[in-house]
Amino acid sequence: MIAIIDGGSTKCDWVILDNSGKPHLKTTTLGFNPNIINVDFIGQEIDRNEDLFFLKNHIEKVFFYGSGCGTAANAKKVETEFIKSFPQAEIRIKEDMTAAAYAAYNGKPAIVCILGTGSNSCFFDGEKIRIDLPSLGFLIGDEGSGSALGKNLLRRFFMKKLPADLERAFIHKYNLTIEDAIKNMYHNPRANAYLGEFNKFIAENKSHSYFQNMVFDEMKNFLDYQVLPYPEAGEIEINFIGYIAYIYEDILRSAAAELNLTIGKVVQKPIESLVDYHKKYILNLD
Repeated sequence: MIAIIDGGSTKCDWVILDNSGKPHLKTTTLGFNPNIINVDFIGQEIDRNEDLFFLKNHIEKVFFYGSGCGTAANAKKVETEFIKSFPQAEIRIKEDMTAAAYAAYNGKPAIVCILGTGSNSCFFDGEKIRIDLPSLGFLIGDEGSGSALGKNLLRRFFMKKLPADLERAFIHKYNLTIEDAIKNMYHNPRANAYLGEFNKFIAENKSHSYFQNMVFDEMKNFLDYQVLPYPEAGEIEINFIGYIAYIYEDILRSAAAELNLTIGKVVQKPIESLVDYHKKYILNLD
């Protein structure tokens, strides 16, 4: 059996294929970003998933694409934990940007971007991935992401910048104190996911002009920092993967148009496209 995993900071989407390429299992676990969790958690989380636990000794290949796995040291840490969980398997660990490039590939070179809990970008020509810009994480990077939008919302709420109607709605929904917010931002190993959860409030009220402007500015911020530095930016399509790109697609396209950029595909969940790419280009099962 073959495991293909798209690993975000918040959750991992798993597809287990039989050796003919037919789906045997689809499941999810929590995210395995080694920058924000203790890697010992990986094996524990896999064992908590009954389906994965019973398949552990039947999986022969594992393709894991994860947030935080862009450095050799982090990739090695994650690989070590996967070897423990899948002792019979050949393990391949790559960064989540590779998964995005594969999932968004439509037969021609493109800039590929992730807009989920975090954000990132690369250039993919169909064979090679080129990453010109580092991923700086949610503290000083991750422009346009769910964590960036959530952080922006919390800052505006506590600093009394929200319009009265949105402020009332926010208080009614969360009843959030500054003490609770600080505790979860500074003493929580999943602080980026905590911040990203507040994006639900923005999405529920995204037709409000205040949030339309806020999200537009954040999308322009992403394009400015993570797309425009690529020399190909004005000449080829820019494809997007992730929930944030999907739910704010109209605003994202407007921001791109203002910068004379062309957006191609926008894919909410890359796992199905990622599986298709593996079957066609890596496993030769199509």
